[in-house]
This record gives sequence, C-alpha cells and structure tokens, in this order.
Amino acid sequence: MRLLSWNVNGIRACVKKDFIPLMQKVDADVICLQETKANPEQVKEALAELHGYDIYCNSAQKAGYSGTAILARKQPLAVQNDMGQPEHDQEGRVIAAEYADYFLVTVYTPNSGNELKRLGYRQQWDSDFLAYLKKLEKKKPVVVCGDLNVANTDIDLARPKDNYNKSAGYMQQEIDGINAMLKADFVDSFRHLYPTAKKYSWWSYRAGARERDVGWRIDYFLTSAALKPRIKHADILKHVEGSDHCPVLLELV
Repeated sequence: MRLLSWNVNGIRACVKKDFIPLMQKVDADVICLQETKANPEQVKEALAELHGYDIYCNSAQKAGYSGTAILARKQPLAVQNDMGQPEHDQEGRVIAAEYADYFLVTVYTPNSGNELKRLGYRQQWDSDFLAYLKKLEKKKPVVVCGDLNVANTDIDLARPKDNYNKSAGYMQQEIDGINAMLKADFVDSFRHLYPTAKKYSWWSYRAGARERDVGWRIDYFLTSAALKPRIKHADILKHVEGSDHCPVLLELV
C-alpha cells in the first residue's frame, strides 16, 4: 500500500495549483488530506477530475475552517468521522478508515495558536486522541497520519533554540504529547528509517522560508509497533508545492 498525507491549506486553492496532476503522478492507493477548508460537497466538486478514488470527508461546523478527507482506491470496510467526544468533534479533524488488517486514521491536530491560547485545549486533545487510537488498536493495528502540529526533536526544525517553549508547535507540552504516542508503541515511520535526517514538511510563508529551507517537520505517518516490519519506505516530498506544507509518504508491504 502506498499512502500519502498532505495538509493542503484549502483544497479548492490547492487544486488550482496542479493538485490533480501531482496526485496522478504520485499514484497513491490512499490520499489523506488535512485543512481542506470546505464542506463535503465542495471537496468532491474540487476533486471531480481526480478519477478512481472514493472520497470521504469530515468538515468543521465553521465554514471554511479545518476539515479532513480520505481518498481511497479500495473501498474501506468502514469509515468513521470524529472521536465520539463532543468537545473535540466540532472541527472535522479526524477520519478513520478500517481495512482488513489495520485502521488508517488521518488527523489535523489543533494548533495552540500564535499566543498559545489553545495550548491547554491542545494538551487535552493529545491525551484524548491517544486514548482513541489505543481503543482502535485493541481491534487491529493503526496507521495514523496528518499534520500533528508539533516538531518532536531539535532536528525536526531549522531553528530549535529560537522556538523552544516560545512558539506553537515546539512547546514542551506539545512535545510531551507526541512523546506519549511514541512511548505507547507508535512508530515514527520516517524517523525509523532515517534517524538523523533533517527534512521538513512545513515552511512559513514569511521571509522566503521555503526557499531557504527554514522549515519544520510536523507532518507524520505513525504506525502501531505491530506494523513496524511492514514499513518499506517513507519520504517527505519537499519538491511538491501547492501549500505551505508538502506531502509525506508511507509504503507498507
């Protein structure tokens, strides 16, 4: 299975920047999208020219905000939106697709905000989302992908000292959240294959950050430990433009 995840920062805008031919070239079995910023009808309309995929969407109650989607060539056994927790289920941030031997979950993790106003909520989200994943894992292994809105270690962002405990995405509380996932036997597929690689998946639009590669690795594919032997390839497709994020890729045997 060839799996791709991408925070598109607005699917309707991204489609205008060669999204369709890019996805045709990548040729993934499943495409997971975050920050679609559209309702299901708008997502499906935007993707009308991308043939061969069933489209499953989850949108926020607030128009033009957040949202996720899964595009699948092979129809899942079942698809479920949200975590079943009202305090978290208003923003269209989670979709789980069940396949024969694992769950595929795509997530758009809440950002703590420029002034860290949502940091407390973010901590609760991290705890509740991990509990949700472990509940799924009782049935079968889990692949979770998406924009987790956190850099895990110093090598996951270009300027760690400037951002540690100062910027959303590199607060210790957020780092603790992803570390809790790793301690709960989830495997960071990219870091598993490339322990010391410096490669980023998000760049600010400011000051030519992408051109200078002043970025952050905040987009992930994590897998249950049971799937670790099946990790064949993982990559960050930094050459693919169309959003402030680039796609990340996982291949399972």
